[in-house]
Amino acid sequence: MKISEIFYSVQGEGTLVGVPSVFVRTSGCNLRCSWCDTPYTSWQPEGDEMSMAEILDRVSAYPVAKHAVLTGGEPMIAPGIVPLSNALSQRGMHITFETAGTVFTPVACDLMSISPKLSNSTPEGPFQAQHERLRINSDVLWRLTREYDYQLKFVISSASDLIEAQQFIAKLGAPADKIVLMPEGTSAELLNERGAWIAELCKTYGYRFSPRLHVHLYGNRRGT
Repeated sequence: MKISEIFYSVQGEGTLVGVPSVFVRTSGCNLRCSWCDTPYTSWQPEGDEMSMAEILDRVSAYPVAKHAVLTGGEPMIAPGIVPLSNALSQRGMHITFETAGTVFTPVACDLMSISPKLSNSTPEGPFQAQHERLRINSDVLWRLTREYDYQLKFVISSASDLIEAQQFIAKLGAPADKIVLMPEGTSAELLNERGAWIAELCKTYGYRFSPRLHVHLYGNRRGT
């Protein structure tokens, strides 16, 4: 399995924000978001081929951690992700998957963190058609939200993005307590600026607001 990085940090986003977690970041993605903050796993996939035993040994280096986050890139397309998730589950770890919700794979998972990509993610250039064709798979989203405990995490950069997000929410019949709105940005200044009005939207609709805590704590850098 091609792994970009394995590191120990606190969860920076979503309903488990602040929880100490081991992150296993796979390399490779079927999308090319214009604002991707991990281009080394998508636009230019980097990493080392690692066996499951090697990955588990790295995870074991952080014995305090009870939570594992499988992220990417898109972890649901990584070869070997099912046995890896099963092995982590057998160790008693709580497993979060960070996914765009475009591919279904029968993984072991305690929280499916689904981030459907809105039209604000579509890039210009040669990847535009592929990204736009793949970014929404209604059948996969429906199945993920029926078979797993989940959160729907939407990246918001303008007020119009909420209208598009609410179309997904209505189609899936997702309750407000499953919805997370998060500002798009890779600097604390931009996150604070957008976060102020996004928090007001959350108050209006009963959604959860998520910061990008790791950016505020460590800046926009790898391994955090």
